Amino acid sequence: MLEQLIRYAQREQLVAEPGFGPKNVHWGLVLDASGRLLSVQGFPPKGRSFPCCPELSDSEMKKGGPGCRHFLVDNAEVVTLLSKEVTAKVEAKHAYFRRFHREAARELPELGPVAAFLDDPAELARAREELAVRKARPTDNLTFAVLAEAAHYPVEGEAWHAWWRRFRGELLGKATAAPAEEGEEPAGSRTMICLATGQPVQPVLTQPKIRGLSDVGGLATGDALASYKQDSFRSFGLVQSENAAISQAAASLYRAGLNALIEKNGQRLAGAKVVHWYSGKVAREEDPLAFVVEPPERGEAAATREARRLLTAIQRGERPDLADNRYFALTLSGASGRVMVRDFLEGRFGELLENIDLWFDDLEIVRRDGLGPAPDPKFLAVGGALVRDLKELPSPLVATLWRVALTGEDFPQSLLARAVERFRADVFADAPFLHARLGLMKAYHRRLERRHSNREGAHSMQPGLKEDHPAPAYQCGRLLAALAALQYSALGDVGAGVVQRYFAAASATPSLVLGRMLRLAQHHLGKLERGMAFWHQERIANILRQVDSERLPRTLSLEEQSLFALGYYQQIAADRGAANARRLEAQAAQDATLPRES
Repeated sequence: MLEQLIRYAQREQLVAEPGFGPKNVHWGLVLDASGRLLSVQGFPPKGRSFPCCPELSDSEMKKGGPGCRHFLVDNAEVVTLLSKEVTAKVEAKHAYFRRFHREAARELPELGPVAAFLDDPAELARAREELAVRKARPTDNLTFAVLAEAAHYPVEGEAWHAWWRRFRGELLGKATAAPAEEGEEPAGSRTMICLATGQPVQPVLTQPKIRGLSDVGGLATGDALASYKQDSFRSFGLVQSENAAISQAAASLYRAGLNALIEKNGQRLAGAKVVHWYSGKVAREEDPLAFVVEPPERGEAAATREARRLLTAIQRGERPDLADNRYFALTLSGASGRVMVRDFLEGRFGELLENIDLWFDDLEIVRRDGLGPAPDPKFLAVGGALVRDLKELPSPLVATLWRVALTGEDFPQSLLARAVERFRADVFADAPFLHARLGLMKAYHRRLERRHSNREGAHSMQPGLKEDHPAPAYQCGRLLAALAALQYSALGDVGAGVVQRYFAAASATPSLVLGRMLRLAQHHLGKLERGMAFWHQERIANILRQVDSERLPRTLSLEEQSLFALGYYQQIAADRGAANARRLEAQAAQDATLPRES
């Protein structure tokens, strides 16, 4: 994983020199040559990314002493004292920031206006007022623009680089090595094998932090991918990140790569964030992993068609650029200042296309109105089908589902249990059925059959009704739908119907419940006209022919309960589809008889 992140950073030519890194800036303070504030420039809602900014790690800031701050870019509270309460700690940081730029301006004349602005209380007050009017937050990052012939941002230039390298070198030179036990080398001086490159290196003691995970449990200040603080991690005399030896250069590279991926390509999926990349270039419109998160909106099964088109092109040799490509995918979240790597997947691009084609094909299910298949589901729609609310979707479950989508593995039974439970809740609440939930149940059985084609009782599920499905549980679900339709025809809408009262029991113990309901059906048939009664009676009889009415299953397993739910839903969808088709035909016939306007 680290090796691939480093290769990505090198391929994209990302800034990875220690002490330099990208930062997101929300506001620019435009100054004239004397340091007077001319205007406050706001960047788009999410800010503007400056690719190469001065940067100190937390440990380096501690070495800088009390109040040590960043250079050229910092938050509004530190730069202008924009705060509800300016504490002594904030004042110390502001003073350090001012001193920083005053010292730098002695060697860098272009920073003279910045230093003058920071030393002028009146200009700082004007900046605070303007920022408050613009509703800036104390935590928003600021930088400076200096107006000469045109406004330019010093942080975008390279004039400050040499000064910054020298300052940082002097800062690190103040550090003393951690005390070593008798007979041990001082921490940070021993040579070890780098986990990322395999080369002998002197490992960096504190690895740089990863940003962009604050919305999935991480800290706004960043999270460490490798961090060791407790004494329990001092095996063999190793301290801090010596337990995961990586050189400073390699650590800066993997951090630059992962930060860039999170910023540009990170997708938040409930409590986790997924990032992916490829060994070669892949256009956005041909990115199969983007299909999974957000399927193309070009009609039903658009993602499936696009995946198959690319796969066919690779197989025919028409896309050699994709044939040798590989994909990499990370599932991440944050916890207590650490990066949690939930999963790391990699493989051939062609295999990825095959698995994503299977993902959408297996999830395909008939629409609730019975008029064709439902649209390809978004990934979060599938995940949301397993919980009451997306906020309840845990990170490990997201990682599991993401692995299933990308690798073609079976759906774990734990996911099926969640889907069945939520389906029962929908039935009880008389809520609209979720296509993704039913599609997941169907996909479970499709993959079960694909892996175990000789398994007794395993039969291919179709998106719509399969009248001759040999599973008794499936036919029992159809039977409940038919009995519910009979009750509605006989009694109309009578509040809590047969389904709400009996679904849970019928899906667990069909022999006990459905036998009683069949006897009650005779009472309902007696209330109907002869033709309608005959139609319902024949339909129930046809379903019973698929399963011996004297041998209805006494109990159903979890897998069989999901088949029961599928049979129930697909029978309802088929009934609605037939009714809607008749209505559309009648409407078309009526429209054909209307006189046309001249």
